[in-house]
Amino acid sequence: MKVLSLKEPYASLIKEEKKKIETRSWKTNYRGELYIHASKTRISKEDSNNAILSSLIDYSNLNYGYIICKANLKDCILMDEDFVNDMRKSNPTEYACGIYASGRYAWILSDIEVLKEPIPAKGSLGLWNY
Repeated sequence: MKVLSLKEPYASLIKEEKKKIETRSWKTNYRGELYIHASKTRISKEDSNNAILSSLIDYSNLNYGYIICKANLKDCILMDEDFVNDMRKSNPTEYACGIYASGRYAWILSDIEVLKEPIPAKGSLGLWNY
């Protein structure tokens, strides 16, 4: 199974279906089931002070170092200015949960399933196999 590691709270936001687009600087041709791994790396203090993120997640209940859910990677879209502007206006919560910029990629996730038991895992950069 393919796995994508994300810093917390982004992995938990996907698990809780509050985030359905993961933004990346690189594209993938992979489509299909994807485990979401909450890495042991924490987000910066600047990001953790984001008011929208703070309102969406309980920072005391995060899962560092575990595969916590499964999702379906439906699409990978190259973002242009129109896409970014539309996200900023139509979905400010999702916009606050990613890095939206022309030239980056929006990974569209669906069918999120929480794992009954989180799976301890070290994690890795890029897509990796579990």
